[in-house]
Amino acid sequence: MAKKWSSRLTNWVTKTIELPQDVMMDLPRITMIGQIHIYIENHRGLLTFSDQEIRLLLKQGQLLIKGHSFVIRTILPEEIMLEGKIEHVQYLEQ
Repeated sequence: MAKKWSSRLTNWVTKTIELPQDVMMDLPRITMIGQIHIYIENHRGLLTFSDQEIRLLLKQGQLLIKGHSFVIRTILPEEIMLEGKIEHVQYLEQ
């Protein structure tokens, strides 16, 4: 019950203060440029990386990115920029 109330309060605060939902709800922000770059903000860590697959931990679930010729251009505690041929982006619930 408390979790449901907390979610409603977060939604109300987001709308009232006009803050982006990704900020208030701790969601990842994903920006893609065509099929060659993907920039992910607000992740919880890198789980796996190869030249064909990357898996990131999110607050709720994981993000799976598949393709080929992947190179990490930037990696920070909560941000990552990946370059390569991106073929598939999938959210995995836990």
